[in-house]
Amino acid sequence: MNEPIVARHWLAHVTPKAAPAVATSTVLILGRIWNANGAEHSVGNAALIVVLAAGAATAGGFASAGRRGDSVIAGTAFAASGGLALAGVAGYADGISLPLLLWALATAIAYGLAARYWRTDRRDTTAYERGTTERREEHAHVERVEALRAGAQIEVARSGAAYAEQLATALITRAVLPGFDPAQLAKAGLPELPATTTKEG
Repeated sequence: MNEPIVARHWLAHVTPKAAPAVATSTVLILGRIWNANGAEHSVGNAALIVVLAAGAATAGGFASAGRRGDSVIAGTAFAASGGLALAGVAGYADGISLPLLLWALATAIAYGLAARYWRTDRRDTTAYERGTTERREEHAHVERVEALRAGAQIEVARSGAAYAEQLATALITRAVLPGFDPAQLAKAGLPELPATTTKEG
């Protein structure tokens, strides 16, 4: 019943919390690199980003409005659309203030969306751990009851064996006493010894 205790590394706890900021920061950095390599005020690059962002947003809309709206695909598509829009602004703008403003806004939105999924995951984990604990306690209770029952049966069997041994010893001792008459005991209502057959020679 004892399960090994696995201690997670502190990076395993921090990484999911840092993922939204890392993602938006990466997009901002790549957009500024793209800006430095000729994307600034480039109409062709801006049009490409607009088309890609609109396509990703449209795909997300179709995924969420579909018959079996898949929230994972829709969320991924909308995140890709927002990332492309942020990269386009970071690459097209000549200053850093607008890209930084959009980066802060995108990071806040990303954390707001992620917090909802973290809460759901935490509720599911708590419910699973609670159910596991209840099952473990129930199994432990059943084991304790069965152990007590087995111990009681063993004790009864041991007491019965001791009583049988004492009775056999008493019967043997009584049979060898001088003047022992089984008929007199039977008349008195005392336990009767089993009949013994004697061989006539």
